[in-house]
Amino acid sequence: MTSLVHIMQTLAQTSSQPLYQQLQRALREAIDQRIFGPDEALPAERQLALDLSISRITVRKAIDGLVSEGLLVKRPGSGNFINTRIEKNFAKLTSFSEDMRARGRTPRSVWLKRSEGTVTPEEALRLRLSPGAPVYRFNRIRYADELPMCLEYATIVASCLPSLDVVGVSMYEALEAAGNRPTRALQRLSALLLNAEQAKLLQSKEGDAGLCVERLAFLRDGRAVEFCRSYFRGDMYDFVAELSTA
Repeated sequence: MTSLVHIMQTLAQTSSQPLYQQLQRALREAIDQRIFGPDEALPAERQLALDLSISRITVRKAIDGLVSEGLLVKRPGSGNFINTRIEKNFAKLTSFSEDMRARGRTPRSVWLKRSEGTVTPEEALRLRLSPGAPVYRFNRIRYADELPMCLEYATIVASCLPSLDVVGVSMYEALEAAGNRPTRALQRLSALLLNAEQAKLLQSKEGDAGLCVERLAFLRDGRAVEFCRSYFRGDMYDFVAELSTA
């Protein structure tokens, strides 16, 4: 708590933001600095107000805003907790990097393999390519901050990227720079149990719950550009979709 008080005092000296926004910023920094660990409860609102010499109304307004952002989660009868789970809108075509940055997290990748070759029979069928068509393959572990979130095995039609090396943190940013960012995709979600290799790479246990997402992405003109199979930690990710009767 002393560190959070220090952050608040530092902000108060330089910030003209309303007090509740200063507290939100201080809480974000405290989480980033691991003052509060993953899935840890915050001090009670009354205690925060007392320690920081601010009103409970200010504390509640700051916390409610962070709950709306998905950074905190309220558990009735238990308190406010750091939310380690990620909600992904299954109906919106965004990249992993964009999703993480939107939640204030830092995306990064550990490469397992980058290669170029020709399509396998499955890839040719999915991407609607002729046998022997060139493709790039990108296999990596995707991280949010320091937490491994998923294993990603992506195949990209080679004509849609200048080279293997242009893909850095975000593949979709590289595709966009080349004028070939997907505009729509078909996605399939299925449940699974992580095998030994997947569990090791994701810092989980063999047999833990996981999610497999297959995505086939298309350009505006209807050509397929990407076939990707990703394996997510079941304890970290939720996929949501908005439904309507229209």
